[in-house]
Amino acid sequence: MGDALIWLVQNIALGFYNIFYALSHPALWLDWSDKQALIRFIYYGASVELFFAVFDIVLVITIIGLIRPAFMWGCVRVLEGFANTVGRTAAWVGLLMVLQQVMIVFLQSIFRLGELTISPVGFGFTQSVGWFTEELKLYNAMVVALCVTYTFVQGGHVRVDLVYSVVKFRTKKIIDMFGSIFFMVPAGVLTWLYAWFFLWRNMITPKVSASDKLDLMLRKAQIVKWNVETIGFSPNGFNGYFLFKILMVIFTGMVLIHAIAFFYRSLLEFREGEESENKYLDRDTLGAGEEAYEGTH
Repeated sequence: MGDALIWLVQNIALGFYNIFYALSHPALWLDWSDKQALIRFIYYGASVELFFAVFDIVLVITIIGLIRPAFMWGCVRVLEGFANTVGRTAAWVGLLMVLQQVMIVFLQSIFRLGELTISPVGFGFTQSVGWFTEELKLYNAMVVALCVTYTFVQGGHVRVDLVYSVVKFRTKKIIDMFGSIFFMVPAGVLTWLYAWFFLWRNMITPKVSASDKLDLMLRKAQIVKWNVETIGFSPNGFNGYFLFKILMVIFTGMVLIHAIAFFYRSLLEFREGEESENKYLDRDTLGAGEEAYEGTH
Protein backbone atom coordinates (compact mmCIF):
# COMPACT_ATOMS: atom_id res chain seq x y z
CA MET A 1 0.00 0.00 0.00
CA GLY A 2 2.86 2.34 0.87
CA ASP A 3 4.62 1.65 -2.44
CA ALA A 4 1.42 2.36 -4.36
CA LEU A 5 0.99 5.68 -2.55
CA ILE A 6 4.60 6.67 -3.24
CA TRP A 7 4.16 5.71 -6.92
CA LEU A 8 0.99 7.85 -7.12
CA VAL A 9 2.62 10.91 -5.52
CA GLN A 10 5.69 10.57 -7.74
CA ASN A 11 3.63 10.37 -10.91
CA ILE A 12 1.48 13.34 -9.92
CA ALA A 13 4.65 15.38 -9.35
CA LEU A 14 6.18 14.14 -12.62
CA GLY A 15 2.98 15.05 -14.42
CA PHE A 16 3.61 18.78 -13.86
CA TYR A 17 7.21 18.38 -15.00
CA ASN A 18 6.14 16.47 -18.13
CA ILE A 19 3.58 19.15 -19.03
CA PHE A 20 6.21 21.88 -18.80
CA TYR A 21 8.78 19.82 -20.70
CA ALA A 22 6.37 18.90 -23.51
CA LEU A 23 5.26 22.51 -23.96
CA SER A 24 8.85 23.82 -23.92
CA HIS A 25 10.10 21.17 -26.38
CA PRO A 26 7.26 20.79 -28.94
CA ALA A 27 9.59 19.65 -31.72
CA LEU A 28 10.35 16.43 -29.81
CA TRP A 29 6.80 15.18 -30.40
CA LEU A 30 5.15 17.46 -32.98
CA ASP A 31 7.79 17.65 -35.72
CA TRP A 32 6.68 14.56 -37.63
CA SER A 33 9.34 15.08 -40.28
CA ASP A 34 11.53 13.54 -37.58
CA LYS A 35 10.45 9.91 -37.31
CA GLN A 36 11.48 9.73 -33.67
CA ALA A 37 9.15 12.64 -32.90
CA LEU A 38 6.28 10.72 -34.54
CA ILE A 39 7.11 7.65 -32.47
CA ARG A 40 7.21 9.70 -29.27
CA PHE A 41 3.82 11.17 -30.12
CA ILE A 42 2.41 7.67 -30.59
CA TYR A 43 4.01 6.27 -27.43
CA TYR A 44 3.03 9.11 -25.12
CA GLY A 45 -0.47 9.34 -26.62
CA ALA A 46 -1.55 6.36 -24.53
CA SER A 47 0.97 6.37 -21.70
CA VAL A 48 1.00 6.67 -17.94
CA GLU A 49 2.77 10.01 -18.40
CA LEU A 50 -0.14 11.42 -20.43
CA PHE A 51 -2.69 10.12 -17.93
CA PHE A 52 -1.04 11.91 -15.02
CA ALA A 53 -0.44 15.07 -17.07
CA VAL A 54 -4.19 15.24 -17.79
CA PHE A 55 -4.92 14.24 -14.18
CA ASP A 56 -2.81 17.15 -12.92
CA ILE A 57 -4.60 19.63 -15.19
CA VAL A 58 -8.00 18.40 -14.01
CA LEU A 59 -6.80 18.44 -10.41
CA VAL A 60 -5.70 22.09 -10.62
CA ILE A 61 -8.94 23.12 -12.35
CA THR A 62 -10.95 21.26 -9.70
CA ILE A 63 -9.13 22.94 -6.81
CA ILE A 64 -9.64 26.37 -8.37
CA GLY A 65 -13.30 25.50 -9.00
CA LEU A 66 -13.84 24.45 -5.40
CA ILE A 67 -12.50 27.83 -4.29
CA ARG A 68 -14.33 29.78 -7.00
CA PRO A 69 -17.56 28.01 -8.04
CA ALA A 70 -18.12 30.56 -10.82
CA PHE A 71 -14.94 29.30 -12.49
CA MET A 72 -16.18 25.70 -12.34
CA TRP A 73 -19.55 26.74 -13.77
CA GLY A 74 -17.63 28.41 -16.58
CA CYS A 75 -15.79 25.15 -17.28
CA VAL A 76 -19.12 23.29 -17.35
CA ARG A 77 -20.62 25.78 -19.79
CA VAL A 78 -17.57 25.63 -22.10
CA LEU A 79 -17.40 21.82 -22.12
CA GLU A 80 -21.15 21.37 -22.57
CA GLY A 81 -21.13 24.08 -25.23
CA PHE A 82 -18.39 22.19 -27.05
CA ALA A 83 -20.41 18.96 -26.91
CA ASN A 84 -23.54 20.74 -28.17
CA THR A 85 -21.71 22.53 -30.99
CA VAL A 86 -20.02 19.38 -32.27
CA GLY A 87 -23.21 17.33 -31.94
CA ARG A 88 -25.50 19.85 -33.60
CA THR A 89 -23.07 20.22 -36.48
CA ALA A 90 -22.50 16.48 -36.92
CA ALA A 91 -26.25 15.82 -36.81
CA TRP A 92 -26.52 17.36 -40.29
CA VAL A 93 -24.54 14.40 -41.58
CA GLY A 94 -27.75 12.42 -41.08
CA LEU A 95 -29.44 14.57 -43.73
CA LEU A 96 -26.49 14.08 -46.08
CA MET A 97 -26.73 10.34 -45.50
CA VAL A 98 -30.41 10.30 -46.47
CA LEU A 99 -29.85 12.43 -49.59
CA GLN A 100 -26.94 10.27 -50.72
CA GLN A 101 -28.96 7.10 -50.20
CA VAL A 102 -31.78 8.48 -52.33
CA MET A 103 -29.28 9.46 -55.02
CA ILE A 104 -27.77 5.96 -55.00
CA VAL A 105 -31.18 4.31 -55.37
CA PHE A 106 -31.99 6.46 -58.41
CA LEU A 107 -28.57 5.94 -60.02
CA GLN A 108 -28.63 2.18 -59.59
CA SER A 109 -32.30 1.36 -60.08
CA ILE A 110 -33.33 3.90 -62.72
CA PHE A 111 -30.28 5.18 -64.57
CA ARG A 112 -28.19 2.01 -64.16
CA LEU A 113 -25.00 4.02 -63.66
CA GLY A 114 -21.90 2.27 -62.35
CA GLU A 115 -19.80 5.34 -61.55
CA LEU A 116 -20.41 8.80 -60.19
CA THR A 117 -18.27 11.93 -60.64
CA ILE A 118 -18.49 14.81 -58.18
CA SER A 119 -16.68 18.09 -58.94
CA PRO A 120 -18.05 20.85 -56.68
CA VAL A 121 -15.12 23.26 -57.25
CA GLY A 122 -13.85 21.97 -60.54
CA PHE A 123 -11.81 19.07 -59.18
CA GLY A 124 -13.36 15.82 -60.34
CA PHE A 125 -13.77 12.92 -57.93
CA THR A 126 -14.90 9.68 -59.56
CA GLN A 127 -15.82 6.50 -57.70
CA SER A 128 -18.13 3.57 -58.25
CA VAL A 129 -21.68 3.76 -56.94
CA GLY A 130 -20.74 0.88 -54.64
CA TRP A 131 -18.05 3.10 -53.10
CA PHE A 132 -20.63 5.76 -52.27
CA THR A 133 -22.96 3.07 -50.90
CA GLU A 134 -20.35 1.84 -48.44
CA GLU A 135 -19.45 5.41 -47.53
CA LEU A 136 -22.85 5.65 -45.83
CA LYS A 137 -21.35 3.58 -42.99
CA LEU A 138 -18.92 6.42 -42.33
CA TYR A 139 -21.77 8.93 -42.08
CA ASN A 140 -23.53 6.69 -39.58
CA ALA A 141 -20.32 6.35 -37.57
CA MET A 142 -19.87 10.14 -37.57
CA VAL A 143 -23.35 10.66 -36.14
CA VAL A 144 -22.74 8.08 -33.41
CA ALA A 145 -19.21 9.18 -32.47
CA LEU A 146 -19.66 12.96 -32.67
CA CYS A 147 -23.17 13.20 -31.23
CA VAL A 148 -22.62 10.98 -28.19
CA THR A 149 -21.85 13.74 -25.68
CA TYR A 150 -24.43 16.04 -27.27
CA THR A 151 -27.03 13.34 -26.62
CA PHE A 152 -25.84 13.09 -23.02
CA VAL A 153 -26.16 16.85 -22.48
CA GLN A 154 -29.64 16.80 -24.03
CA GLY A 155 -30.70 13.94 -21.73
CA GLY A 156 -31.39 11.63 -24.65
CA HIS A 157 -29.14 8.77 -23.54
CA VAL A 158 -30.50 5.45 -22.29
CA ARG A 159 -30.45 5.24 -18.51
CA VAL A 160 -31.28 2.12 -16.51
CA ASP A 161 -33.04 3.42 -13.40
CA LEU A 162 -33.20 1.09 -10.39
CA VAL A 163 -33.22 3.50 -7.43
CA TYR A 164 -32.28 6.88 -8.93
CA SER A 165 -35.79 8.30 -9.36
CA VAL A 166 -36.88 7.71 -5.78
CA VAL A 167 -33.87 9.05 -3.86
CA LYS A 168 -33.30 12.61 -2.66
CA PHE A 169 -31.80 15.30 -4.85
CA ARG A 170 -28.35 15.31 -3.26
CA THR A 171 -28.26 11.50 -3.29
CA LYS A 172 -28.85 11.67 -7.05
CA LYS A 173 -25.91 14.03 -7.39
CA ILE A 174 -23.69 11.63 -5.42
CA ILE A 175 -24.73 8.80 -7.75
CA ASP A 176 -23.96 11.00 -10.76
CA MET A 177 -20.52 11.92 -9.42
CA PHE A 178 -19.74 8.30 -8.61
CA GLY A 179 -20.86 7.17 -12.06
CA SER A 180 -18.79 9.78 -13.89
CA ILE A 181 -15.57 8.97 -11.99
CA PHE A 182 -15.88 5.21 -11.52
CA PHE A 183 -17.72 4.25 -14.71
CA MET A 184 -17.32 6.86 -17.45
CA VAL A 185 -13.64 7.66 -16.82
CA PRO A 186 -12.31 4.06 -16.47
CA ALA A 187 -14.35 2.89 -19.47
CA GLY A 188 -13.10 5.87 -21.50
CA VAL A 189 -9.45 5.35 -20.50
CA LEU A 190 -9.59 1.63 -21.30
CA THR A 191 -11.22 2.31 -24.68
CA TRP A 192 -8.64 5.01 -25.43
CA LEU A 193 -5.75 2.59 -24.83
CA TYR A 194 -7.18 0.13 -27.34
CA ALA A 195 -8.39 2.72 -29.87
CA TRP A 196 -5.12 4.69 -29.90
CA PHE A 197 -2.87 1.80 -30.88
CA PHE A 198 -5.60 0.27 -33.06
CA LEU A 199 -5.48 3.50 -35.06
CA TRP A 200 -1.70 3.68 -35.39
CA ARG A 201 -1.30 -0.01 -36.24
CA ASN A 202 -3.17 0.83 -39.43
CA MET A 203 -1.34 4.07 -40.16
CA ILE A 204 2.35 3.17 -40.03
CA THR A 205 4.72 0.23 -40.38
CA PRO A 206 6.26 -1.51 -38.56
CA LYS A 207 3.25 -1.99 -36.33
CA VAL A 208 3.32 -0.59 -32.81
CA SER A 209 1.85 -2.14 -29.70
CA ALA A 210 0.76 -0.94 -26.26
CA SER A 211 3.28 -3.36 -24.75
CA ASP A 212 6.24 -1.79 -26.60
CA LYS A 213 8.71 0.16 -24.48
CA LEU A 214 9.86 3.59 -25.62
CA ASP A 215 13.41 2.47 -26.43
CA LEU A 216 12.06 -0.35 -28.64
CA MET A 217 9.72 2.05 -30.44
CA LEU A 218 12.53 4.55 -30.99
CA ARG A 219 14.56 1.77 -32.61
CA LYS A 220 11.60 1.09 -34.87
CA ALA A 221 11.70 4.77 -35.87
CA GLN A 222 14.72 4.00 -38.06
CA ILE A 223 12.51 2.05 -40.47
CA VAL A 224 9.08 3.55 -39.80
CA LYS A 225 7.01 4.75 -42.76
CA TRP A 226 3.44 5.77 -43.43
CA ASN A 227 1.19 2.92 -44.52
CA VAL A 228 -2.37 4.24 -44.27
CA GLU A 229 -4.99 1.50 -44.56
CA THR A 230 -6.91 1.81 -47.83
CA ILE A 231 -8.31 -1.71 -48.22
CA GLY A 232 -12.08 -1.85 -48.69
CA PHE A 233 -14.48 -4.56 -47.61
CA SER A 234 -15.32 -5.25 -51.25
CA PRO A 235 -13.70 -4.66 -54.66
CA ASN A 236 -14.08 -0.99 -55.65
CA GLY A 237 -15.73 -0.38 -52.26
CA PHE A 238 -15.12 2.43 -49.78
CA ASN A 239 -11.42 2.41 -48.89
CA GLY A 240 -11.20 5.04 -46.15
CA TYR A 241 -11.69 2.72 -43.20
CA PHE A 242 -8.86 4.39 -41.26
CA LEU A 243 -11.37 7.22 -40.75
CA PHE A 244 -13.44 4.91 -38.55
CA LYS A 245 -10.43 4.40 -36.29
CA ILE A 246 -9.88 8.15 -36.05
CA LEU A 247 -13.54 8.52 -35.07
CA MET A 248 -13.04 5.93 -32.31
CA VAL A 249 -10.29 8.06 -30.78
CA ILE A 250 -12.36 11.25 -31.09
CA PHE A 251 -15.40 9.48 -29.60
CA THR A 252 -13.38 8.30 -26.59
CA GLY A 253 -11.81 11.71 -26.05
CA MET A 254 -15.20 13.41 -26.06
CA VAL A 255 -16.60 10.90 -23.56
CA LEU A 256 -13.66 11.53 -21.22
CA ILE A 257 -14.05 15.30 -21.52
CA HIS A 258 -17.75 15.11 -20.79
CA ALA A 259 -17.19 12.79 -17.83
CA ILE A 260 -15.32 15.69 -16.22
CA ALA A 261 -18.02 18.18 -17.20
CA PHE A 262 -20.74 15.91 -15.79
CA PHE A 263 -18.79 15.47 -12.54
CA TYR A 264 -18.38 19.24 -12.19
CA ARG A 265 -22.08 19.87 -12.84
CA SER A 266 -23.13 17.20 -10.35
CA LEU A 267 -20.72 18.55 -7.73
CA LEU A 268 -21.95 22.12 -8.16
CA GLU A 269 -25.61 21.10 -8.05
CA PHE A 270 -24.87 19.03 -4.92
CA ARG A 271 -23.31 22.06 -3.21
CA GLU A 272 -25.91 24.61 -4.29
CA GLY A 273 -29.05 22.52 -3.91
CA GLU A 274 -32.15 21.94 -6.04
CA GLU A 275 -32.38 25.56 -7.17
CA SER A 276 -29.23 25.03 -9.24
CA GLU A 277 -30.52 21.96 -11.09
CA ASN A 278 -29.96 22.31 -14.86
CA LYS A 279 -28.35 25.70 -14.30
CA TYR A 280 -26.94 27.09 -17.57
CA LEU A 281 -28.00 23.87 -19.30
CA ASP A 282 -28.47 24.48 -23.03
CA ARG A 283 -31.01 21.93 -24.21
CA ASP A 284 -32.89 21.92 -27.49
CA THR A 285 -36.61 22.49 -27.32
CA LEU A 286 -39.58 22.05 -29.61
CA GLY A 287 -41.11 25.22 -28.22
CA ALA A 288 -44.54 25.65 -26.63
CA GLY A 289 -46.40 22.41 -26.07
CA GLU A 290 -43.24 20.30 -25.98
CA GLU A 291 -44.59 18.39 -22.99
CA ALA A 292 -47.01 16.55 -25.28
CA TYR A 293 -44.03 15.03 -27.08
CA GLU A 294 -42.02 14.14 -23.98
CA GLY A 295 -40.26 10.82 -24.50
CA THR A 296 -40.93 10.74 -28.25
CA HIS A 297 -37.79 12.54 -29.46
